[in-house]
Amino acid sequence: MRLLISLIMAALVGFLGYLIYQSIQEPIAFSAEKTKRADAVAAKLTDIRTLQDIYRTIKGSYAPTFDELVSTIKNDSIPFVNIIGDPDDPNFTGEIQRVTTYTSAMDSVSNMGISLEGLDAVPYSDGAKFTIQTDTIEYQSTMVNVIEVGTRWKEFMGEFSDPKYKKYDNRYDPNAAFKFGDLSAPSLNGTW
Repeated sequence: MRLLISLIMAALVGFLGYLIYQSIQEPIAFSAEKTKRADAVAAKLTDIRTLQDIYRTIKGSYAPTFDELVSTIKNDSIPFVNIIGDPDDPNFTGEIQRVTTYTSAMDSVSNMGISLEGLDAVPYSDGAKFTIQTDTIEYQSTMVNVIEVGTRWKEFMGEFSDPKYKKYDNRYDPNAAFKFGDLSAPSLNGTW
């Protein structure tokens, strides 16, 4: 009888030890996975923001779709304006020249190491796509183009997309937007 009680107690101690280990391991795993996935999505959004900036240089506004963004980057050129003449130069003749040269947008993007393949795909998701919203708003009495590109945390957090993980990070909300840009102000800041 004493042996049976000892075995039951040993099993109970082992089970409780496992529960304690899991209670410590779960927040560590959540934090590591959240950081890894958020960094990958932020890197992809940073590339999209760079491409949208190039598109705006070419077209004067932001691309409303990924297809149009990719097509423009592949087929158009970026204008570079060189200004010749310096008013601070003692030999300045009063003439300022603007010389515009064009460089392939695709070459520039390739040199940056940005891939256009799967640009709209959210990393670590099951085929989810980033959303693009563009608009023109009046800001400080001027019409400006605005953009918002992003996804929701739950799209790329996998098994950790459950709201119960908020107990490990008070700022974590799986329904919150992970994005850059703002449709109400001319900003390209990211939420990461």
